[in-house]
Amino acid sequence: MTWKVERTPGRPLCRTEDGLFAVPLRLTRDGDHLTDTALTLTPAEAEHLHAALCRALDGQPAPPSAPDCRQSGRTSPGTARIAGRA
Repeated sequence: MTWKVERTPGRPLCRTEDGLFAVPLRLTRDGDHLTDTALTLTPAEAEHLHAALCRALDGQPAPPSAPDCRQSGRTSPGTARIAGRA
């Protein structure tokens, strides 16, 4: 038996009426669609997930379709270098 959880196609992340973030997810088992649901996160939980994803992606090349926070020219604090002193 193989379970799979993935983003629901065509459904963007959104904010709920109570200020949470909802990440639409699709659950399948052995290739059969079982249900669509959402992972709901508080703003603090979303910030922690964002930070964890940034750390995990650090050093990986961004694809052309990546959001602006992943485009070249931005570096993480761990890779920033001081070029000179005034």
